Amino acid sequence: MATPTRPSRLRAWLLEGLTDQTRHRSGHGSQEAPDGSGTAEAAAHHGRPWWRVMCLTGLDYFSTLGYQPGIAALAAGLLSPLATIVLVVLTLLGALPVYRRVAEESPHGEGSIAMLERLLSFWKGKLFVLTLLGFAATDFLITITLSAADATAHLVENPHLTSTLNGHQVLITLILIALLGGVFLKGFSEAIGVAVVLVFSYLALNVVVIGVGLWQVAGEPHVITDWKQALITEHGNVFMMIAIALVVFPKLALGLSGFETGVAVMPHVQGSPDDTDEKPAGRIRGTKKLLTTAAVIMSVFLITSSFVTTLLIPAAAFQPGGEANGRALAYLAHEYLGSAFGTVYDISTILILWFAGSSAMAGLLNLMPRYLPRYGMAPHWARALRPMVIVFTLIAFLVTWIFDADVDAQGGAYATGVLVLITSAAVAVTIAARRAGERGWTIAFGVISAVFVYTTAVNIAERPDGVKIGACFIAGIMALSLLSRLARVFELRVTHVEFDDMAQRFIRDTANRTIRFIANEPDSRDKAEYRDKVRQIRADNDIPAADDVMFVEVTVLDASEFESGMRVRGEVLHDRYRVLTLESSSIPNALAALLLHVRDQTGQRPHIYFEWTEGNPMANFLRFFLFGQGEVAPVTREVIREAEPDRDRRPHVHAG
Repeated sequence: MATPTRPSRLRAWLLEGLTDQTRHRSGHGSQEAPDGSGTAEAAAHHGRPWWRVMCLTGLDYFSTLGYQPGIAALAAGLLSPLATIVLVVLTLLGALPVYRRVAEESPHGEGSIAMLERLLSFWKGKLFVLTLLGFAATDFLITITLSAADATAHLVENPHLTSTLNGHQVLITLILIALLGGVFLKGFSEAIGVAVVLVFSYLALNVVVIGVGLWQVAGEPHVITDWKQALITEHGNVFMMIAIALVVFPKLALGLSGFETGVAVMPHVQGSPDDTDEKPAGRIRGTKKLLTTAAVIMSVFLITSSFVTTLLIPAAAFQPGGEANGRALAYLAHEYLGSAFGTVYDISTILILWFAGSSAMAGLLNLMPRYLPRYGMAPHWARALRPMVIVFTLIAFLVTWIFDADVDAQGGAYATGVLVLITSAAVAVTIAARRAGERGWTIAFGVISAVFVYTTAVNIAERPDGVKIGACFIAGIMALSLLSRLARVFELRVTHVEFDDMAQRFIRDTANRTIRFIANEPDSRDKAEYRDKVRQIRADNDIPAADDVMFVEVTVLDASEFESGMRVRGEVLHDRYRVLTLESSSIPNALAALLLHVRDQTGQRPHIYFEWTEGNPMANFLRFFLFGQGEVAPVTREVIREAEPDRDRRPHVHAG
């Protein structure tokens, strides 16, 4: 007898929090917290100081120090410090102002995708958002897999462990990803405390390593002299160096990661007591401090780390298979501070790289449930935390297996995802500034957008594998989304029904006799239209002349929307015809919701009468799927059947 309870307990554990999240959802206004723990308003009420939340974002951003200097050296060679300076300028004067504006425009953690969503409607808007979600998934998922792969590289390359672990990189990476997924399955409310410890200890160790590196450079002046001479020999003059640095810096785009995540975790930032849901000014100020502080700290580390690694590490060591490949600062730690300190540095790097996936996972859990279920393009359980964690973990397993846990192989896809999101954010804030009449900001953001468009284009041209991988994510999301929407097409989809006073009066007047509705597609709405319709419906269905009828007319607003509320208005036309008018994204679903609501209000099973739709049934179904109209009568009946399992309680549907 006890066995049947086990699946229900597992289901309850997996879907824990789903009911609360669904209850708090009221369209676009109510937002879920990025860890899936509830609404953003609740997260703000129990928010943390901005500097603590910065550490959560910093898991992704600061951890790039584990591999960024090596990538910069491979991409720019001796020009790595100069190309890094260009990247830092773009960070402080480009990405930072853009995301400070994004924080103002979308303070609930929606990010630039929500800003662009408002610009487009109908299916083109949905497809555009799905495309951006594909690149966001590329960014966040590759963050998880790349960081775990680089943590594995630091583990395997440690002198004490190389002989034991070499050749097991894929297995170790899979274990690290599984452990990260396990953290989220257990719960993530206290992860910020862990992030603070990891970030502060990691940055402190990097201060030591870079400080020792700078000391070594200062103690051996010939190193700088040799570097300058090599630059002149290789590139000629300063102007040529700058030109080449401007060309190659897009390859360093991984150093721009973290901004989108910084906005995604925004609901965790502690606001002011006078914050409102519409304008949480305190949270916005805190997020701006978070973004600025993180960008400044990272800029200093990027420049100094690139400088010391380029001057102190032989170029051959950066190549694939070299001792500094993907772990340049760890190489310096072992080289100049000894094996013991190097091992401590490795442990710290491994931990922050492993846990860097947590900020990316938080970003995924914030973005995907925010859009896909609302579009009808994900099952109901996609709003729950744990099932999505399992899905994302399994996808991360697949990506790791495909790329063989290779850091360099995943760099192109990561950079593409990062740059597409930053470019979309730059375009979004440019449009927002233009709409606000801010001419100066419009020009500034327009220039920034152009720079990021160039950077993205160069990155795609240099590493087309990145956009190919992004395209795979986009295709996968779109295919699964359309299949999900097709599977959920007969759901009721109306979240709530409201009647105005006239509509309430119509229902009360007919509550004590048979309630009969006539579904009418409004045309000219003249007297002849309603007279002829009544005559035909009465003749087709043998309705007595003495029985009252009411017309129901549905106007489709945006057929691409899936869930919405519905307001019912009553009016009397031509002094005799009572008409209920509805606005919805789908005619059959709106009619089904109306019938069920009237049944619950009156205790009667209402009747509704249709004419059969002319034309091919399959073509009519496609019209319903894409445009919310078409095969109305049978679809209305099917929606009612799914919503009400008891046949004896279903409203009556007639077609003649």
